[in-house]
Amino acid sequence: MKILKKFTPLFILIILTLSFLLPMSQCSAGLLASSSGMTDQTDALRGSAGFDPNTSIADVIATIIRVVLGLLGIIFLVLLVLGGYQWMTAGGNEDQVTKAQDRIKTAIIGLVIVLAAYAITAWVFTNLPFNSGGGMTGAI
Repeated sequence: MKILKKFTPLFILIILTLSFLLPMSQCSAGLLASSSGMTDQTDALRGSAGFDPNTSIADVIATIIRVVLGLLGIIFLVLLVLGGYQWMTAGGNEDQVTKAQDRIKTAIIGLVIVLAAYAITAWVFTNLPFNSGGGMTGAI
């Protein structure tokens, strides 16, 4: 058992290293064999990854904003659940109840800020003329 405990970090490191290196070697080997120049390699990589070559920079920015706002929504939910759990397990301790209420209030204020950022971003991408809407027609 001591031997397993001693070598477990080494095995984990080897598995992680192989899991990162093997897919990269297979992917690059297939792309390099079928392409002749850097542009061809980039186009082949973009096509194999499922990206549209006609995607504008505004579409990329809109996607990044959409992902960030989604992650912030998840963080809000986690903070709200943690605040509720802390409140439920306070057991009548006023300090813990106050901390839980403050956490819930802070999470709600953060949600309001995220929703305001969403509204501003949606307005900017649909109303400003820099790239005919930026791919954010409708909801982000």
